[in-house]
Amino acid sequence: MTIFSKIIAGEIPSYKIAENEKFYAFLDIFPLREGHTLVVPKKETDNLFDLPRDYLSEILLFAQPIAKAIEKSFDCNRCGISVVGLEVPHAHVHLIPVNSANDLNFTQPKLKLSADEMKAVQKKIISNL
Repeated sequence: MTIFSKIIAGEIPSYKIAENEKFYAFLDIFPLREGHTLVVPKKETDNLFDLPRDYLSEILLFAQPIAKAIEKSFDCNRCGISVVGLEVPHAHVHLIPVNSANDLNFTQPKLKLSADEMKAVQKKIISNL
């Protein structure tokens, strides 16, 4: 069971943004930018492109309103999307407010937000869904 499966099952707390029968979205606790959100299929699969076709097509439809809410919530040109998938063996998509391509550079230092700051980011995104 991956850490994401444990988060989805409620065994590990998260800052949930949205959920349906197939997907779970929550804030990355090591964000590149405020608002950095992970969209994870509930079906535990390591590689995004190994997901069943319905999951693969529906993940973007699930992510779309979250991306729009992120764009409304933060000063950014758009919500960027990235699939890296190396740090956790569970398919996932990163949604990140960006102003330049460098904002999607995963080698840069991550933000260290307090629990109160994370809750404020969560509330801001949810209020714009």
